[in-house]
Amino acid sequence: MELTGKLLIAMPGIGDPRFDNSVVFLCSHGDEGAMGLIINKLAPGVELRTLFDQLEIETKPTPGRAPVYFGGPVETQRGFVLHSDEYISTVNSLPVKPGFSMTATLDVLEEIAEGRGPEQFLVMLGYAGWGPGQLEDEIAQNGWLTAEAEPEMIFTDTADDKWEAALASIGVTPLNLSMDAGHA
Repeated sequence: MELTGKLLIAMPGIGDPRFDNSVVFLCSHGDEGAMGLIINKLAPGVELRTLFDQLEIETKPTPGRAPVYFGGPVETQRGFVLHSDEYISTVNSLPVKPGFSMTATLDVLEEIAEGRGPEQFLVMLGYAGWGPGQLEDEIAQNGWLTAEAEPEMIFTDTADDKWEAALASIGVTPLNLSMDAGHA
């Protein structure tokens, strides 16, 4: 099962309130585990301009009220930018799949502040991580559904709409979901 570049959609009753109604974009998945970014939960009280001020990054033009997302419960003071793949950091970008890259170095924020960054992006604090086999076990226990990642939903839908949009992309409505796993 290769899930890099896919979406994880949290099932009701996932058992961890940090992931309730979450949609996670998986940046990497392999034998060593998995790493992803929650794309539909905002970091409370943090906006991009606040982040620029805290990091002492000068902006041209002045950023609007762009949100910063809660990327996950691991290393919540560390920043990640999920972005369109036309932008490549001069330091290090991780190409995830066509249309998507992830950069975790300060240069991407500096270039966003100067208006030279990626065309589409989400700025995150923290990430979600799983050890070897852990994510596969959670999927088998009915904790997550998987779906294809589409730039339109990730970069243009509002945070509140992404969980239902991700479900709709696989033909499911929230009313169809059950917390009980079935095994044949």
